[in-house]
Amino acid sequence: MCYAGAVANEQPRKATAAQVQRAAEVILDSSYPIALTGAGMSVESGIPPFRGPGGLWTKYGEPPMNQFQRFMADPKKAWEERLSSRNDEFYKPLTEARPNPGHMALAELEALGLLRFVITQNVDDLHRQAGQKSLAEIHGNWKLIRCLECGLRFRREQIDLSVLPPRCPECDGILKSDTVSFGEPIPVDVLNQCAAHAGKADLVIVAGTSATVYPAAGFALEVKQRGGVMVEVNLYDSEITSICDISLGGGSAEVLPRLVTAVSALRRSRAS
Repeated sequence: MCYAGAVANEQPRKATAAQVQRAAEVILDSSYPIALTGAGMSVESGIPPFRGPGGLWTKYGEPPMNQFQRFMADPKKAWEERLSSRNDEFYKPLTEARPNPGHMALAELEALGLLRFVITQNVDDLHRQAGQKSLAEIHGNWKLIRCLECGLRFRREQIDLSVLPPRCPECDGILKSDTVSFGEPIPVDVLNQCAAHAGKADLVIVAGTSATVYPAAGFALEVKQRGGVMVEVNLYDSEITSICDISLGGGSAEVLPRLVTAVSALRRSRAS
């Protein structure tokens, strides 16, 4: 459950119309575009980041690196601590956040039949709320509960939390929040999904992340290393800006809708 780190250059940038047009062209010319999204998109929906100025971990310190091991040692206590923090500075913004125009733009690219898959590092559920269908939440989803035995996921309202730790209604395994804790392996089903789609991709849009947190970053870099196109959308220069084929300066909520408009117009002109 880790968001992107600090950017390399704190000078905000703004994509030109020509850059956006060029990005629209390469997206339309690709056969299997995917996207990788990160903390920048969450921040634009009012969710505080973990790292950097104003970050929750900057203010309060990082969670213990053995967070998952502590859960397994005493699941009841871990659940009690989690339920008691539902209105704290991290969880309250999640309950109030709504998809921003960047989330909606990626969902629209999917609806147009262009964007094939989204890998997000965010746990905020906002891509789902925007209507994204083909999606992997690599660090989990704060609204879901996952069985550590069979891997099934449930909405919170489906699970009785009056007895802790809750048990899976299918296999009686221990249930845990779907968000991936420090020390916890990324669920295999999610990794397999990401690998399958990244293996087919010939273009990746990297939005709101510097693509330095693994394993998520590895899927985007794999596309580039195989000769695919990398399109970055970031307000600042990042660690990957120098290797991107196109780097669009600006926040995702501003740039991605511009990109969808350009893609739609170009598609119409090519069809006429």
